[in-house]
Formats: sequence, C-alpha cells, structure tokens
Amino acid sequence: MTKHFKPLQGYAIMEPFNIKVGFGENEVTLTILPTENFYKVVYYGGILGAIKYENDTDGWELMSREEYTAGDLPFYTQELNSDRLEFVLDDNMVDHIGEEIENKLYDPEAE
Repeated sequence: MTKHFKPLQGYAIMEPFNIKVGFGENEVTLTILPTENFYKVVYYGGILGAIKYENDTDGWELMSREEYTAGDLPFYTQELNSDRLEFVLDDNMVDHIGEEIENKLYDPEAE
C-alpha cells in the first residue's frame, strides 16, 4: 500500500504545536510551525530547519535554507557552552519528526 500524506489538506491544525523526540534517556521538545506546504522546526526559539513531505518519494525531506525564510524567528545556532543537547537534522531525525507530525495531524489529542 502506497502512503500519500497530504500536509494540511483537510486538517484543522494550522497553529504551532509541540512534539517530543527522544535521545536515549533524554527527550527534546520541538515546536512545529505549519505553513501551507511545509513545516518549520523550532528549537530553543530558533528555526532549526524546515521539512516537507514529498509524495514523489513517499517520504519526509529536509528543505535547504534557500527554499524558505525564517520569518520572525532567527535561525537556530548551536552554542558551545550550552546545556542543550546538540541537535542535528539528519535523514533519520527528519523521518522521526515527520512521523510525529503525522501522528499529531491524524490524532490532534495525542500527546
């Protein structure tokens, strides 16, 4: 069965929402800012990146910074002397974030 996810079409969520992604014993909360065609991923008040679902590949893809603007928020920069977890948007993390977005859209009451 081919999965065809249609971002934001027929779903009521257009407001920002939070998701949690885990790192072993640690868990990180990310804020997701929906737009019409993609989702901005916010970490500690800065845009970490943006992802979109590509029906051509049936998967989530990280967008290049040239494809979108940060808007009112700055881009996130890692601080060397920070207590924050170092967070990297690699292919596995993009897929995980995408799954969490889908779960939230299909079941808005899910935590």
